[in-house]
Amino acid sequence: MESSDEEEDFPSHEWITPQSRINSIYQSQTEKGIRNLCSELLDLKDAVENLRGNMHLKYLAFLRISEEVIEMEHELVELQKHISSQGILVQDLMSGVCRELEMWTQANSEAPESEQDVQSSGFEDPSPDPLDEHKADFLEMMDVLLAEHKVEEALLALEAEEKSSPEMKENGDNSTSEPSPFKVALLKRKTILFDQLVGIAEQPSISIAELKKALSGLLKLGKGTAAYQLFLKAFGSRLQKSIDAFLPSCSLYSETYSATLSQLVFSTISLVAKESGLLFGDMPMCTDRLEQWAEWEVESFVHLVKEYAPPSETISALHAASICIQASLTHSSTLEAQGLKFSNLLVVLVHPYMEEVLEMNFRRARKMVLDLAVDEDTVPLTHQYGPPLSPSASSTVMLTGSGVKFMSFVTEIVEPLTPLAISHFGGAILNRLSQLFDKYIETLIKVLPSPSEDDNLSDLKEPMHFRAETDAQQLALLGTAFTVADELLPMAVSKIFYPQIEIKESGSRPIENSTPFANNPVEYKDWRRQLQHSLDKLRDHFCRQYILSFIYSREGKTRLEARIYLDSKAGDLYWDSDPLPSLPFQALFARFQQLASVAGDVLLGKEKIQKILLARLTETVVMWLSDEQEFWDVFEDESADLQPFGLQQLILDMHFIVEIAVCGGYPSRHVHQIASAIIARAIRTFSGRGIDPQSALPEDEWFVGTAKAAINKLLLGTSGSESSEIDEEHIIVHDEISDSEETASTLSSEQSAETFVSATMGEAESPVYFSDSES
Repeated sequence: MESSDEEEDFPSHEWITPQSRINSIYQSQTEKGIRNLCSELLDLKDAVENLRGNMHLKYLAFLRISEEVIEMEHELVELQKHISSQGILVQDLMSGVCRELEMWTQANSEAPESEQDVQSSGFEDPSPDPLDEHKADFLEMMDVLLAEHKVEEALLALEAEEKSSPEMKENGDNSTSEPSPFKVALLKRKTILFDQLVGIAEQPSISIAELKKALSGLLKLGKGTAAYQLFLKAFGSRLQKSIDAFLPSCSLYSETYSATLSQLVFSTISLVAKESGLLFGDMPMCTDRLEQWAEWEVESFVHLVKEYAPPSETISALHAASICIQASLTHSSTLEAQGLKFSNLLVVLVHPYMEEVLEMNFRRARKMVLDLAVDEDTVPLTHQYGPPLSPSASSTVMLTGSGVKFMSFVTEIVEPLTPLAISHFGGAILNRLSQLFDKYIETLIKVLPSPSEDDNLSDLKEPMHFRAETDAQQLALLGTAFTVADELLPMAVSKIFYPQIEIKESGSRPIENSTPFANNPVEYKDWRRQLQHSLDKLRDHFCRQYILSFIYSREGKTRLEARIYLDSKAGDLYWDSDPLPSLPFQALFARFQQLASVAGDVLLGKEKIQKILLARLTETVVMWLSDEQEFWDVFEDESADLQPFGLQQLILDMHFIVEIAVCGGYPSRHVHQIASAIIARAIRTFSGRGIDPQSALPEDEWFVGTAKAAINKLLLGTSGSESSEIDEEHIIVHDEISDSEETASTLSSEQSAETFVSATMGEAESPVYFSDSES
């Protein structure tokens, strides 16, 4: 609109172009040019990309063609070499043929003329020979029988021809002469007949009767070796089919599948041995091949048992292995009547597998035994494993339950064992059982409190959910261990020590040259000695921690230490009106009484165990005194004030501890020896400090009598005027005494009818108390 206005206001000349027109013209042309240029550039870009792609493809094609050319060159070179070698061969052949032609020409030129005349004249054909016609008819008949696969008729005809033909007999032993055409043709027919018989014998579904006929035909043809190979192959194939049909059922019969496999394998071997004797006789070659085949089948049988066995750490695997040994050795024993002995081979083959199963089962049992120490679950003690506990020992159910669990592990392992498995692996089983019991003892030791000397190691030990803190708990624990070792475990393994009885009862035939524990013999006494060694570890640990906890837990004059013998008390113990052992030994005696009372309740009917524990506790006291160097360092210190009273008191204490053992009714010889050594050492020590033992010490009879009187007084308490007051320096045991028991007879080492335990149970009806002047 503006341009039109301008044109109207300013009329243009023909030779003058308006600026607006110029802009519209040139601006449109520039825009079109740029667009055309962009389009051309895009086309050029596409062309460049196409060219680059084509160049890459052509380059790859060029490389491929170059490689093919190189390969073609190599092939041409190889072809040239091959042509050269063939040319050399052709030249050699031509030269050889030329030489042969020259030699033949020379030989023909030298032949006599008369012979050439005879050859050139010729003769008339003779009349037909009847013998040749018979041979031709026989061969034709054989061809018909073979074509119709009538192998039995062909065998009969061939056998009859060989008997009637003199030619076959003449050439039979003459290996130098060339066979006649008839014999060559007959051998060809025999080969065809052999192939047909082999084909029949190799049929998968052939019956035993048909197999025997085919093998008999091969024997008539003189092919005994091939016949026996086919014989073994056929029975091996039948056995493999039976095994393949049964293998899917192995998972359903995880424990008895090995017996079924054993029945399949050994019954087939027995059948093969029987049929071999009927068909082939007693040929040594057949016997050797039969043994090799049977050994291979036995090895395959053991391999299958391992392959389809349950996991080795399960009881099912142990049961399966035991049944395998029992069944296979029983079956192999029946083969000995047929001249086949595989017992040793079976034991060698099964031994690694049985060892693996035993090791894995005992490893699982050891893990379960170690878990007993931290197991919070309890198993009530039944009459099967021991007497019922009294109410005072009800807190020990868990510990007695550990024994029940341990015996369940043992029973679980021993019960699946068969007599023949025991006869070959009983020694290894017993050794592992003793090791398992030792692990069980270590578990019980962890439950017991540790000695105070080892408190610094408590942080290093694994945390326990339960500790046997009370005397009843600890005694029940020891009683369980002793019951397991002395009664339950020997009863459980009795079948291992007497396997031959079970073999006779089961009807199994004993294996030749088989003795119990053939691989690892173990004597019953030696095995019990191993159990006793483990029990000794538990007993010694209990006694040590018990005595040390008593010694180090007490304070003041009731603590057992050397300073109690450095008392500056004036006077002489010999002239004391009421001589008693030192306060620690009185407290120890009271502690023994208390322990004996609890033992009589917890270990009811186990007097032997009670005596053993109390005897070892007494020995532990004197052993600690003998070995504790700090105790003797106090006497050897020059600054210590040693008095005759201290030596007298120490010797009285030693006689007192000996009399405890004597009155207890258990062996006191070891205690007496150690106490005598302590007394001798004390006398030497005090003598070295200027104290004369001859003047300071009364007679030995005085110490013995005083110790016996002290035990009598501590057992029965005070009587008469002494009943109203108690010496503050002494610990007196108070017991309720009936009217009929105002006095007690003197105890002696020669006449001690009642034991220490029975005395405390019969005379001390109330709990034991003791007083301490300083407490």
